[in-house]
This record gives sequence, structure tokens and C-alpha cells, in this order.
Amino acid sequence: MTASNSILLYVTDAPASARFYAKLLGKEPVEASETFAMFILPSGLGLGLWGKAGVEPAPAATGGGSEIGFKVAATDMVDATHADWQAKGVNIVMVPTDLDFGRSFVAADPDGHRLRVYTMAEEI
Repeated sequence: MTASNSILLYVTDAPASARFYAKLLGKEPVEASETFAMFILPSGLGLGLWGKAGVEPAPAATGGGSEIGFKVAATDMVDATHADWQAKGVNIVMVPTDLDFGRSFVAADPDGHRLRVYTMAEEI
């Protein structure tokens, strides 16, 4: 087993998704082509964006059926990230809310993939 891990999101337009995530994350992909882009998140996890037209076997799922979680250290970071992403024009589908597990908001990328920013209740 290798030490590196990644999540792949199937996207309609890999270059457009790469531009979205570059703006959102404040960094450029480490790899980019017309059909694929790869970002390395601060945790070391790779976030791959793969143009779904070229995936074999063809993906059956669409965006919104799962989430990528971005854990932050404190409540004020949830609110600050929300304000930053909102200023960048990101589609916010749930504003910062205190839930049973902690404070959270949810955004969506252009393909409807859900992005949850959260902090845990014991950290509030």
C-alpha cells in the first residue's frame, strides 16, 4: 500500500473546475490537463478533478451525494472561511449553523459536489 491518498471528483469541465478550486483553495494544481487536475490539500490528501467524459467505467453518481469535509480549528474560522468563500462567489447551500457535532457551513462546487467546513463541538 502506498503512503499517498486521494479523492477523485468526476467533473463536467476539468479546466473550469481547476480554476474554481484554485480560487477557493488559494493554490494552483500540481498537475493539470484538459481532462484532469490534482491539488494537494494541507493534510497531504490529493484532490483530483477528472473529466467524467473520459472515465472508464463511466461514473454513475453525480455531485451532491457525498461531501468533502474541511475541518478548521475554531468557530471563528468557520465564519471567516464562509465570508471568504462567499466573497469569491462560491455557491453557499447552508450558512454557518451550530449543529449537534459543531459549527458548520456547506458550499457546492460547479458540479454540485458538497464542501463542508466545520469545527467540532468540543472545540467551540
